[in-house]
Amino acid sequence: MANHKSALKRIRSNEAKRLRNRYQNKTTRTFVKRLRNTSDKSEAQELLKKVISMLDKLAKKNIIHKNKASNQKSKLTKLVNSL
Repeated sequence: MANHKSALKRIRSNEAKRLRNRYQNKTTRTFVKRLRNTSDKSEAQELLKKVISMLDKLAKKNIIHKNKASNQKSKLTKLVNSL
């Protein structure tokens, strides 16, 4: 266990950040699944805007890799365009 006050604080803040990152990542994955299951084009386009924004935020915070975000955005855009 940590001995310094700053190390103890670091442990607490790291845990809080980990939980926040997990929540944001899980929420984004849920929206991606919802988008993939959508068959209505107008609804899919609205969802796509939201999902792209979420993916960009995750990539910006290094929760997911920027290339992964780019690949997902590309594939989802193709999917929506093919509807």
